[in-house]
Amino acid sequence: MINIAVFCSGFGSNLQAIIRAVKKEKIKASLSLVLSDNKQAYALKRAKKAGIKTATIDPALFKTLEDFDTEALKYLEQEKIDLIVLAGFMRIISPVLINQYKNRILNIHPALLPSFKGTQAIKDAFDYGVKITGVTVHFVDERMDHGPIILQAPVKIDDNDTLGSLEKKIHKIEHKLYPEAIRLFVEGKLKVEGRGVKIV
Repeated sequence: MINIAVFCSGFGSNLQAIIRAVKKEKIKASLSLVLSDNKQAYALKRAKKAGIKTATIDPALFKTLEDFDTEALKYLEQEKIDLIVLAGFMRIISPVLINQYKNRILNIHPALLPSFKGTQAIKDAFDYGVKITGVTVHFVDERMDHGPIILQAPVKIDDNDTLGSLEKKIHKIEHKLYPEAIRLFVEGKLKVEGRGVKIV
């Protein structure tokens, strides 16, 4: 069985969606670890309630991203982790993890990449006035919000939408799309070819 580690920094609503999918056996894998860079993250409470092992690493104790990731690697090796899932993890992943877990790190982004990269994607799309935004699940590579795209889903922005209502729409789609992408990975159905990802 594949062992999954979920990296979170905050509220953990995507983590909750993943926990739910694993419990319902939609994802046939073991949620072995939830790792956070923030000891106050509500995601840690969600993990503990679900009986998942947790770990917190304080970024203030490490000079570089690489040092932080080297520490994270110890926990991953200990739990024999096969797949890393980033769920609201607010740190850049360094080559230390990317090289060790090539095409085995997933991220979810609240926009249709390559549009609106970065941490304010929902607001940026809303402020720009686009009519359609969405959600992207992709593999992580050395560049931010750049790796091969696994799944995307559009979200229509209506005239009466506020930033708050758009955020709710985005999160609702995220909670469906992320477990689906993880399921495809776990079942060995994703094949990376250059920038493309085929579902086989």
